[in-house]
Amino acid sequence: MGSSGTRYGSITQFFHWCTAILVLVAFVYGPGGPEQRVYSSAHQIDRPLHETLGLCVLALTVIRLLWRMIDTRPEPFPVSRWMGIVATAIQSMLFLLLLALPLTAIGGAWLEGHPLTLIAGRAVPPIFAPSHDVGAALASVHKWLGDTIMWLAGFHALAALYHHIVLKDDVLITMLPRWIPVRRARSR
Repeated sequence: MGSSGTRYGSITQFFHWCTAILVLVAFVYGPGGPEQRVYSSAHQIDRPLHETLGLCVLALTVIRLLWRMIDTRPEPFPVSRWMGIVATAIQSMLFLLLLALPLTAIGGAWLEGHPLTLIAGRAVPPIFAPSHDVGAALASVHKWLGDTIMWLAGFHALAALYHHIVLKDDVLITMLPRWIPVRRARSR
């Protein structure tokens, strides 16, 4: 369940892949655009799904970060200094975005005077006094962060494939469940 010196454990892998799927689906179902479009009747189905998934991402990320503090991690693979710096920076940015995206969405919606609309007809009313300009600014930041996380996640995935195909190390294998049949690139 926990991670070892050579691979991430099943709990960490679950957090990783579940987060990836939630973010991708939330991105696809994000209504995007100006407030008039986002809160229009045309988005009465996808907005609650998007907002519910966003709250799931936030909760999962908090739990994941707490787990990360107590779980061991695999030994780092020998890479050049610049690769290590870039990998650490991208992982840090991804975690920051996983927290900032839901928080900017919640703040933007509430400050624009809209409740969070969740699936099953639930709504969480605003707890802030409306400030439309600040809410609109947060909504714009949220959209930009959403695009940014997709680019960074894509780069993250390409880097894992680069490690597996070009560098022929097992960076990719460390995050894959054991039941996925992938040939090890080579042993450490």
